[in-house]
Amino acid sequence: MASPDQADQADQAGLPYVPLEPYDGTGTTGGDALQFNLNIWYQTGDITFVIFSTALVLLMVPGIGFFYSGLARRKSALSMLTLPLLALAITSLQWFLIGYSLTFSPNSSPFLGDFSRGLFANTLAAPAPASPRIPDLLFAVYQGMFACVTVALATGAVAERGRMLPCVVFMFVWATLVYDPIACWTWNPRGWSNRMGGLDFAGGTPVHIASGAAGLAYSMMLGKRRGHGTQELNYKPHNVGYVVVGTVFLWVGWFGFNAGSAGAGNLRAVMAAVVTNLAAGVGGVTWCLLDWRLEGKWSTVGFCSGVVAGLVAITPGSGFVPAWAALPTAFLGAAFANYGTKLKFLLRIDDALDIFAVHGIGGLVGNICTAFFAADYIAALDGHTHIEGGWLNHNWIQLPMQLADSFAGGCYSFVMTCLLLFIMNLIPGLQLRVKEESEIVGIDDAEIGEFAYDYVELTREVGNDLAAGETASMYSEQHSQYPVIGREKTRMPAVDFRTYGMGSTSN
Repeated sequence: MASPDQADQADQAGLPYVPLEPYDGTGTTGGDALQFNLNIWYQTGDITFVIFSTALVLLMVPGIGFFYSGLARRKSALSMLTLPLLALAITSLQWFLIGYSLTFSPNSSPFLGDFSRGLFANTLAAPAPASPRIPDLLFAVYQGMFACVTVALATGAVAERGRMLPCVVFMFVWATLVYDPIACWTWNPRGWSNRMGGLDFAGGTPVHIASGAAGLAYSMMLGKRRGHGTQELNYKPHNVGYVVVGTVFLWVGWFGFNAGSAGAGNLRAVMAAVVTNLAAGVGGVTWCLLDWRLEGKWSTVGFCSGVVAGLVAITPGSGFVPAWAALPTAFLGAAFANYGTKLKFLLRIDDALDIFAVHGIGGLVGNICTAFFAADYIAALDGHTHIEGGWLNHNWIQLPMQLADSFAGGCYSFVMTCLLLFIMNLIPGLQLRVKEESEIVGIDDAEIGEFAYDYVELTREVGNDLAAGETASMYSEQHSQYPVIGREKTRMPAVDFRTYGMGSTSN
């Protein structure tokens, strides 16, 4: 009779499973695929998990577009949907050409990498520099999605008055000069913050503080929208449904953003998923209750803003903190972000989409909470990470480390963004802002020539028809293309044209 061990071996013999073998250091690319099976260094489950997480992070980009578009006015709705997709395309190219190399090259300085991995050169099957459980190439693609999300967040600052061509140029240059250095010092094992002991699991500083500071700088350099501070800009989000859809995309995508940052399908990724979902719910309820306290209304936009603020706050600590820590982190992140929306009035900066409040302040709160709640046993759930922990482990020095990383990233992003935009605005053809008449008709019409809604063209035709009718007799053939008989049934009445607001500067 076969022993239990022999029975287990017999059961496993027929399984299509490649056993994991330690990486033996065969070349910078992991070996010659014509001679060796390069898959033996990795578990297929880990690779599958990170590929799926990459797709989830990509889903966040259109989520940003829907969120921003819903908050903007109708006449700029399509531009807010388009810019994040352009950021995805431009930043993906930048990341392939030089971005990954500048961020994660193995011989980088404490501040910036070199060009040795440009065009993904020597990037294939060797273990990733910051995530040894997956191959370098997969890590490069996954981290590229983080760069895309960051740029998409920052460029929302052009809302309703920025030209698109300079914004596209800004995407490439800003990713190179701002995002890549901050990500290098945060996540590259040779980066100064990483070596100092800074804890940032999924992008508190490189993604959120950097994009929040850049959004504030871009808004300041662009100037205020036409009618800022008057009744003309006293409007509500034009499509709350878009805001909800964008929030759902972001909520779902954030599981790949945080859990995928574990670099493998392990218990640390599970914990990151748990705190991500908890933080989203707590943040949404917190913001909603703060708005209800003032207005007595259960604001859908407020709830969605709180969800995002809670997700932002938990991001840096998602792989370091226990599950219960998601509650105070999300509460504080949403509360400070909610009150942070008032800062733009004190600073006299027209941050139309509150990028700095939600991402800049939310990211700072998240970094600080990580210093308090980080625990060594949570980081060790992946089987190989060892940290000193935060205040839970009596590591009091962690708070100054987190503050140093946060303020260095925020100040660097703000100053470099201002300098970059100042120079761009001096270059012919790269002026940042549209002309006043273009701002009046809307960015969609002036910069794209297309609209988010078909009825915009319908009301334009009706408006032209009505204008032509003012110069003709009521019974003239010039008055309309429609026959006189039945005119009331075949034409949209003037009141509908005025209701849709074509020609109005406030819609």
